Formats: sequence, C-alpha cells, structure tokens
Amino acid sequence: MPKATKRFVCQACGGVSPRWQGQCTDCAEWNTLVEEAPVANTAFAAKHDLRRGGRQIELVALDADVALPPRTQTGIAEFDRTLGCGLVPGSATLIGGDPGIGKSTLLIQAAAKLATRGLPVAYISGEEAADQVRLRARRLGLGNAPVKLASATSVRDILATLDGGRPPALLVIDSIQTMHSDMIEGAPGTVSQVRASAQELIRYAKETGCAVILVGHVTKDGSIAGPRVLEHMVDTVLSFEGERSHQYRILRAIKNRFGGTDEIGVFAMAEAGLGEVPNPSALFLTQRDEGVAGAVVFPALEGTRPLLVEIQALTVRLASGATPRRAVVGWDSGRLAMILAVLEARCGLSFSTAEVYLNVAGGYRITDPAADLAVAAALVSALAERPVPADAVTFGEVSLSGELRPVAHAAIRLKESAKLGFERALVPSAGSIEAGSITPSRFPTLGRLVDHLLGRG
Repeated sequence: MPKATKRFVCQACGGVSPRWQGQCTDCAEWNTLVEEAPVANTAFAAKHDLRRGGRQIELVALDADVALPPRTQTGIAEFDRTLGCGLVPGSATLIGGDPGIGKSTLLIQAAAKLATRGLPVAYISGEEAADQVRLRARRLGLGNAPVKLASATSVRDILATLDGGRPPALLVIDSIQTMHSDMIEGAPGTVSQVRASAQELIRYAKETGCAVILVGHVTKDGSIAGPRVLEHMVDTVLSFEGERSHQYRILRAIKNRFGGTDEIGVFAMAEAGLGEVPNPSALFLTQRDEGVAGAVVFPALEGTRPLLVEIQALTVRLASGATPRRAVVGWDSGRLAMILAVLEARCGLSFSTAEVYLNVAGGYRITDPAADLAVAAALVSALAERPVPADAVTFGEVSLSGELRPVAHAAIRLKESAKLGFERALVPSAGSIEAGSITPSRFPTLGRLVDHLLGRG
C-alpha cells in the first residue's frame, strides 16, 4: 500500500506544500497554510494504461444545430440583465461581495419572486438560522412567499433532502464557505472542502436541471475566497460591489457561459430592500447648472449598457520642495500617472509641483480605456481653472505619443448622451462616428484638445 504523506494547502491560492511554513511560496500570503488530510502517494498510477477499460464517448459535429438554453426570469430586471436575460436551468452561479453589501437581500428577493409564481424554491443558509432568514423576509415585505427555508451545512443532508421530492427551480446556498462534505477531512472553508462541496452541488444542478446560486465570501482585496478553481467550475460569476455607507450597489458579471460579460445591474438600498435603478446614468451625474472646473462627463460602456459618469479632478499648488500627492478613487492609479506624464511631456503642462486628486462620482469604478481623454480634460480644466462646457461629453484613448485613438461603440455612447440632453462631444478625429443630434469636436492629438480647453485655438 502506498505510503500516505502530509500536505499543507494554502487557503488563499490552493498551493500545496509538503511542510508548514509561514509564507506561501506561490502567492506570498502569510499564515495561510493549513494541514489537510493525508493523501496516498499516487506515483504508481503512472504504470496503468488509461487507454484500456474506458467507455467510448459520442463525438458530434461542430456545425450541428443547437437550441438556445431556456431562461427563467426572476422578476428583477437588473438581476436578469446581469445574468443574461434570466437563470438557465441546470446552471451554477457564484455571487461574491463584501459582508453586508446586500447579497442575501438580493437573493431572498429573487427567490420570493420566483416562489410567488408557483416555482419551487429552496433557500439553504449555513450562516443564519431559518428564523433569522424569515425575519429578514418579513422586513422586506416577503413574509408570505412560499420559499422553503433550512439551516444546514452538511452537503449530504442537503442533497438527501432535495432528492426526496421535486427538484427546486432555484437552490440558494448561503454560503459555500460554510458547507461541509463528510467525504473530505478538514474544516468548512478550507480549499478541499469548498471544492468538494461545490462539485457535489454543481453535479446535482446538472443532473436535475435545478439552477444553483452559491454565495461566496471575499478576501480583503475583493476577490472571492477559496480555491480559484471554484470560479472555473461554475457557469456564471457575479460580483456585488459598492460601499455599505453608500446607497447604491452594482452587480457586475465577471464570467458568464450563457451571456455577455461586463454586464451590470444597478440597485439602490432602501428600507424595503434593494430597488432597481432604471436610469443609472442620471445616478452618477451631479447637478450641472453651472460649469465647474475639473468636472467632465464620460460615457462609459458596461457590456451593452452605456452609462454616463462624472470624472472630477482637483489640483493644488504646493510650496517648492514639498512632495506632491497623487490620490485616485474609481480609476487605475497607474493609468493616472501615465496621463500626467503625457500632459507634461507632450503638452507642456506642469503637474510636478501640484497635488492631484481624481474621483469618479457615485462610487463607480472605471476600467474602460476610453476614459483617458475625459481624465486628461478634467486635469487640464482643474489646473487652468477653466470649466469644460457643461453640455459636452468626452471620450477617447490617449497614447504615449499624445495621439488620440478612437474607441469602440462610439455611436452607442453618443446616443445615450443625447438622451440626457448633451449637445457636444470631444472625441478623437480618427475613426467614423455616427453623431446623430450631437455635434462632435474632433482632435487628432491631446495637445490640440489642451489648446481648445485653454482657449488657444
């Protein structure tokens, strides 16, 4: 019999080490190695011929007709939009977010809406008692919804209970880090337990056609806790973002096998739970009756949804010898440093003696490279104390040479801008743009835009 060996598994990245050490050699995290059940030395398995004893599988043609998977609408339009028009039977969805952000609230609302339409729904909580979930539902006005509740952490008990009746249309597991499989040794939340528990629940979903939603905890840097393989096992990964002190929440699709990624749903937290925000562009724009230096409107694009946000910049001149500060909220700090360098090297502006503060209004975070030009315009406006026209939007990518490059889906961005009353657009001269009712002002380089904003031409 092969000899069993000890192993220590990192709870942050899943890396395996033969002995305990303070720091994981794979991800450099400290005190994350935990001893798990001994495993047998499987070196002898290489002697077996895997070409024998298996069953033949059926190969199908790539050009065969494929029917689109059916969808089940939850009744929450923003949630369905993020999922890709609803839940797919037999799918597995992982939703993560900071503690208290509203994950359980959103899921109990979705479960209640499905249950009131006559669909069987089961909500399993491993963190709260059934009475606690029931009290939350009553506070949300959903106390009469026929949702089946249970408080359990054993995957074997959960599956045995569900096998005894009609499979539910939706199964919510809150959370996967509290689930425990007796087939694997180790405490709940360890890498092996999370992987094994998720695998059994996903298998149940595929065999019965039940849509399973797993709630996941997140680490201090915002990524979903547990093994990275968990995100590969599920069909859809959603991230619930926002500040607990802020009213608004954003549900973002990171991975979706049945729809597009980077779709978002916007919600507002209220006493009656999470409410949908039908016009999120108006949400992230402040009152613009008068021009304010350093404020620029940028039409972002999340998936297929255009979203107008306001980028705010502030510069403060310092006495000679002082070290200027660079602070950014809602954008990449490295990209801000690049834009500042281009403005200094290609446009002759000096930010070396000024503190720079950049903020995206409403707690929104931008990853779209088309925001380069809007950020540059906001910085120039703040430095010169000259407001950008209040009826203008700005978008475009800035290269290190100072050239302005066109971005994708310009027509969609301009259409959303015109809907909210904007009349002008500061855009790159390259590329074709269907402006519609908006008048485009085209600039080949960042220097030309700076001259325009400063009134030099």
